[in-house]
Amino acid sequence: MYRLSNAVIGYLNLLTLLSSIPIIGGALWVARSSATCESALQTPLLAVGFVVLVVSLAGFIGACFNVVCALWVYLFAMLLLIAALLSIMAFGFAVTGGGGGVQVPGRIYREYDLSDYSAWLRHRIQEEKYWRAARACVVGSKACANVARWTPLDYLQRDLTPIQSGCCKPPTSCTYVAGMATADQEEDCYQWSNEADVLCYNCESCKAGVLEQVRSDWHKLSVLNVVALIFLIAIYALGCCAFRNARRAISDYAYGNNRISKIGPRWDYYWGRWWRERWDQLW
Repeated sequence: MYRLSNAVIGYLNLLTLLSSIPIIGGALWVARSSATCESALQTPLLAVGFVVLVVSLAGFIGACFNVVCALWVYLFAMLLLIAALLSIMAFGFAVTGGGGGVQVPGRIYREYDLSDYSAWLRHRIQEEKYWRAARACVVGSKACANVARWTPLDYLQRDLTPIQSGCCKPPTSCTYVAGMATADQEEDCYQWSNEADVLCYNCESCKAGVLEQVRSDWHKLSVLNVVALIFLIAIYALGCCAFRNARRAISDYAYGNNRISKIGPRWDYYWGRWWRERWDQLW
């Protein structure tokens, strides 16, 4: 039981060390992609991969070889990771509140309003540089390709994703005469065009659909975030035990029999003991 925590920490960090390799490889592969939405993932993927690599290496070395300094760095980094994950979760739930859309009467799909989302998300999506990248991602995904072949009966019987609902068609409340929107309608009705590269990509409903997709993805990811947080806390607790074992190993005393008040380096302890034995022999 004395070395159990060290062994567990060593094996777990070996697994996470190996898992960081495909993360970094995936980030380098993404860097070669020309799609705007995919290349934006390059920096965070690389950062996560290298952080996992360094932290796992420190934990593996510290636990297997009783290196106190490596375990101290490992525990400090793990504490920062736990705090960062908690902050990200809290921030994510705060900014992804609201939304959900409104059920359209007589239809299966929902429609989404930009005003239902948090101020931070609205400000973010309305900035030109962010919306340009998000719009390029939506167009590149070809989410509207299948919807373009739908018949009016399909709109009554089939469901739409948030992006398809907001970007591929005008709002259901819009009315058109000879292909032109009539007066006194919402702005999105005038933004709509049958052109495949225009559609409703410049509509507020399209921005709301993108935000709804972000909100839905975040809520799915939150389950994994909670599992990861519990896993990190458990690993941190085992790491504390391994750190205590490493310090006991330096003292060279059996478990439960550590009587020295200050633990120094192993070489200092052995040379000090040798010198005291020689001194006793002389006197």
